[in-house]
Amino acid sequence: MQIGIDSFAAVYPDPRTGKAPTAVERLRDLLEEIELADQVGLDAFGVGEHHRPEFVDEAPHMILAAAAARTKTIRLNSAVTVLSAADPVRVFQEFATLDLLSNGRAEIVAGRGSFVEAYPLFGLELKDYDSLFAEKLELLLQLREETEVHWSGKHRAPLTGQSVYPRPLQTPLPVWLGVGGTPASFARAGVLGLPLMVAIIGGEPHRFRPLIDLYREAGRRAGHAAESLKVGLHMLGYVAETNQGAADAFFPGYAHAFTAIGKERGWPPVTRRQFDALLRPTGALLVGDAETVAEKIAGVNEALGGVARLSFQMSAATLTHSELMRATELLGTAVAPRVRKRLGPGFAPGRLTA
Repeated sequence: MQIGIDSFAAVYPDPRTGKAPTAVERLRDLLEEIELADQVGLDAFGVGEHHRPEFVDEAPHMILAAAAARTKTIRLNSAVTVLSAADPVRVFQEFATLDLLSNGRAEIVAGRGSFVEAYPLFGLELKDYDSLFAEKLELLLQLREETEVHWSGKHRAPLTGQSVYPRPLQTPLPVWLGVGGTPASFARAGVLGLPLMVAIIGGEPHRFRPLIDLYREAGRRAGHAAESLKVGLHMLGYVAETNQGAADAFFPGYAHAFTAIGKERGWPPVTRRQFDALLRPTGALLVGDAETVAEKIAGVNEALGGVARLSFQMSAATLTHSELMRATELLGTAVAPRVRKRLGPGFAPGRLTA
């Protein structure tokens, strides 16, 4: 199993101090965190895309390009690229360039995003939510297969044989499909034979097993080999020296962030009791010491029938840069070795090229 980190480059104020990092500080710190993740042997680092004041990841390919110059082996991906609101030609060119800069370490995780600000920002209609994504994903996949592209659709001017450059080092450029909890999205990934990145931010991970089985069955029926139908997870987590210390550090920022989002979506405020329930062995939060987190990852892997990559989302909890650096170190030096020992050589990390 590959172990990685995803960041949204959040600039939430620390609820313990009331102080928020500046955009310059957060981006500087984020690059140091990615560099350390590479040094301690983590497999992947993803940067999200949002268009809201509490994040500075509006142009993730730029952050990843800066990281490419400071790292050697870690794979660099979006988490996710909001493809519905983007031009697939530009997305392909940006990540093909990143692939060249990183010597073949770029990946796209394409999704529709968990917020909707990008649609009016780029002059798009939210009512076209589904058709925008389906059409643009089709074009993106064609772009990675063909240099001279003939394509037409509803939401973009046609391509009539134009050549699209640069071409990436990897053939094909890896594209994952980022999904939430919609069965149609899981089935689509299977039909297309794309690796699946599932966002699990609450509840109990084992409840996603029917959807993952749907993905695998759709892929099998479409003629894709079982080994090509890889499942990745994006989960909230944090590692510290003790379980209590990890929980106490993670909770204030977690509660602040999810209570703020909840106000927009009609959710009640987050309580410590709810948080503690998610720390249980079957809960979705990977928060604790290295042994606890590794054991929980092994349980998630078993419950979901095998996971190819698990990426930790730690930045939503307004942890300090020093806390994130220490957690990154522990992930690479204490959690990942334990996970790989438990799962055996069949789950050793490797490059995903689908």
